[in-house]
Amino acid sequence: MDSQPTLQIVCQAIYALYHNPDTAEKEKASNYLGELQRSVYAWKIADELLQHRGDLESCYFAAQTMRTKIQFSFHELPAESHSSLRDSLLNHISHVTNETSTVILTQLCLALSDLALQMATWKSPVNDLIARFGSSSQHISTLLEILTVLPEEINSRHLRLGANRRNQVNENFCQVAPQVLLLLSSYAQSMGQNEPGVLKKVFRCLGSWFTVKGLQTDDQNLHVLLNYIFQVLVNPDSQSNVHNAASDALCSALVVVEDTTSHQTLATILFQGVYTFVEAYNISVAREDTDKSVNYCRIFTELAESFLEEMVTSPNTGFGNLQTLDLLLICVGHHDFEVAEITFNVWYRLSEMLYKRNEDVLNSIFEPYIQRLIVALCRHCQLDSDHEGVPEEGDDFSEFRRRVSDLIKDVVFIIGSSKCFQQMFENLCSQGNYATWDASEASLFIMGAVAKNIVPEENRIVPRVVEAILNLPETSHIAVRYTSTCLLGELCDWIEKHPQYLDPTLNFLLSCLQKKPLSSVAATALQNICATCKKQMASHFNGLLQIIQAIDTFSLSNDATVGLLRGTALILGQMSHEKITDGLMELCKTQTTPLSLLLKEDKNNVKEGTKSDPAVWLDRLAAIFRYTTPSITNGQMHPCLPVVEKIWPLLSETCSKYQSDVRIIERCCRCVRFAVRCVGKQSVSLLQPLVTQMVQIYQVYQHSCFLYLGSVLVDEYGSEPGCVQGLLDMLQAFCTPAFQLLESNDGLRNCPDTVDDLFRLCTRFLQWTPVAFLQCPTMKPILQCAIMATTLDHKDANTSVVKFFHDLIKGARLQEGGKQAQQDTASFHQRRALTQALLSEQGQNLVNTLIHACVFCLPSYMLSNAADILYDLVLYDKEVGLILSLKVWLENALRLLPSRSSGGTITATPEQLMEFHKNVINAEHMKTVLNIVRDFARLYR
Repeated sequence: MDSQPTLQIVCQAIYALYHNPDTAEKEKASNYLGELQRSVYAWKIADELLQHRGDLESCYFAAQTMRTKIQFSFHELPAESHSSLRDSLLNHISHVTNETSTVILTQLCLALSDLALQMATWKSPVNDLIARFGSSSQHISTLLEILTVLPEEINSRHLRLGANRRNQVNENFCQVAPQVLLLLSSYAQSMGQNEPGVLKKVFRCLGSWFTVKGLQTDDQNLHVLLNYIFQVLVNPDSQSNVHNAASDALCSALVVVEDTTSHQTLATILFQGVYTFVEAYNISVAREDTDKSVNYCRIFTELAESFLEEMVTSPNTGFGNLQTLDLLLICVGHHDFEVAEITFNVWYRLSEMLYKRNEDVLNSIFEPYIQRLIVALCRHCQLDSDHEGVPEEGDDFSEFRRRVSDLIKDVVFIIGSSKCFQQMFENLCSQGNYATWDASEASLFIMGAVAKNIVPEENRIVPRVVEAILNLPETSHIAVRYTSTCLLGELCDWIEKHPQYLDPTLNFLLSCLQKKPLSSVAATALQNICATCKKQMASHFNGLLQIIQAIDTFSLSNDATVGLLRGTALILGQMSHEKITDGLMELCKTQTTPLSLLLKEDKNNVKEGTKSDPAVWLDRLAAIFRYTTPSITNGQMHPCLPVVEKIWPLLSETCSKYQSDVRIIERCCRCVRFAVRCVGKQSVSLLQPLVTQMVQIYQVYQHSCFLYLGSVLVDEYGSEPGCVQGLLDMLQAFCTPAFQLLESNDGLRNCPDTVDDLFRLCTRFLQWTPVAFLQCPTMKPILQCAIMATTLDHKDANTSVVKFFHDLIKGARLQEGGKQAQQDTASFHQRRALTQALLSEQGQNLVNTLIHACVFCLPSYMLSNAADILYDLVLYDKEVGLILSLKVWLENALRLLPSRSSGGTITATPEQLMEFHKNVINAEHMKTVLNIVRDFARLYR
């Protein structure tokens, strides 16, 4: 936006956005207003709109613009304008009192809060706000809103306050907290009974202030406020919105007392108070008031989270009272599975703690609770008694059942898988003739969750279950047959040790394959058995081949079909070489025949996921090659080679015909990849035509899967001297269009797959033929691109770049030299000299970019990537004896960082910069560097 627009034009755009029926005009207005918000003129326009006090839409736009500008563009304002902006905001807020304008008030309060947190010259914002608004009944809601959002915004990732400023704000808030608590207490006492809306806001504000680090929790006003919260929560007739706010505040308080030693008094108050809610919870259940039941469940769960360590270290002592788990189990027994699910994280954490402790005596203490949990979850997993058909997939209830299965797998070691299996079996038997199909199906479902952990030697319960499944009457509910089929597949390890059940099981599954509702799950079960019982299944290969040949007559999903092919291929790989060649040819023919017919069609009518989709047949071929893994001794011809060579022309033709379709090309590359991996170096006859075709298509369509396939070829043939130059030529041909793509506007961010696959390819060269790679003409631009890519906040792409740098630096530091068996001394010194020359030229740029990435670009969970490279440089300099170079690079990089934030706060003191520099240079472990980098990055975030 080149110049400031008039207020009239902006108002017209806002009106068009909200009221113009023409969608094109709406979009045009939206784009215009978005451009305005990004411009520097937005500050003045927003202020003028707020002063104008026009319609609701224009005021909301102005308030929201002001908030986002302060959040993201505070640096645009000169420091001398901060005070006038504060005064203007205070003035605007004081005029927003209409209840219909709460959304505007919220945005303005957030804007003021973000300003207060960033504006270092505003020394006492809380005191000033209380002084301005605290004595006016008209502005109570306004003051409470500001005081609520202030602590919440401290940890906003958008503000980038920096650790020093954040600590400064926290200290200030701790100092004024008694005054805030006094204010909240006075509001609760004077208006709590008659003004539930005010009480709700008081509770919201209190919950927010519990997030302030260092809050003194023994303040008497705080205890008064907690009494009000307890009164609301024990009263079954409390208003829902007040009940919600009280619950939120109490949950925030419970998070604080996880550190019981620092908050002993508060912990005791909360512990005793929460136990008084049981009756109120039961009333909420009886009244079917699920919202309140959810609130109590959240509170009980937070209580358990906070005192879980005490329950494990000192069960039934003090805060470790195991009645807390009884509270959770009461909630798990709620009729709504969504209430039960709130407790799941506690059980996960409990299982993790007990697993680490690995004490049978301790496990036995918690065993009864886990047994009750599993029984309750089994009830929740019951389908509706009038449910027809198999269990549905993709809805909320199926997702809940999946999470139940995951949870049980996690906690079952506490009671033992066999005991759990037996418990469910007894649950089935106890119902006798009165057993309902839905209860039976749920028990079988829980059995399936633990079946793979059953010891294969079990001979008491499992045989009875298997025989019952194999003899299920045809009149059984289809959902019972479905879940029983799943269970058989999960018992594959047990069946391997009991081969007498193999044939009956195969017959049962074959029967299920022919029934549409059961076909896919039967195929999955069959796949599991094929994968586990490979040797026993060899005699059944021809039967499986017949099933594969008729597979499209069954109602199988594509995933189930691919799974069945995988199981069949695993069996094929165990057979003699003569049989493998013929069997593989027949397996592949069922896929290549329809694929070749598609290629002959003039029209390109691809419907994804159907038989007209080449990707369907390519996925199947890929599975066959991936899992046909015969053992080969030196000198033997690979039994799969004739098949691969025969199929290659078809794959090549597929690539040519569908070269513009990235989805199909990705599947084709994947198929070729597994074919090459299958036969290894013996597929060398395909190398030249494959590389030629890849390079030709990549010049037109930059599908990153070609780069990935290129890395596979380097992995297979990089150690063959006769192939190296051709592979390097391939790399150079890839680099020109790849660099054009990545150098375009936001190219790195828009094409993370290209970054990922390009540097995976380069890493393979470093591993197999490093000297030739380091000497190639594209090495310098590759290194420069890699340096820029260290700032990319895409996990996979960034990790590939880090791996590239790791192998580059490591190869010059260690005489191992990658995957090659041995490097001669001359080759190693040549590699070290080449790497040293590159780092001498680009090292400063690399360190500058890494420090910038740590501070401004990478999310916290990705800082380990930058730390990895820094640590590699530390080790490299120590070994090569160039410690001064990294020292200088790091000094120069730190000088480039801003010394102050846009709000005037010092980001990092000279002492902090010196400490960071010294600690990195002297680090002895990668984790040390990571901790140093994390602490340093917080200074700017």
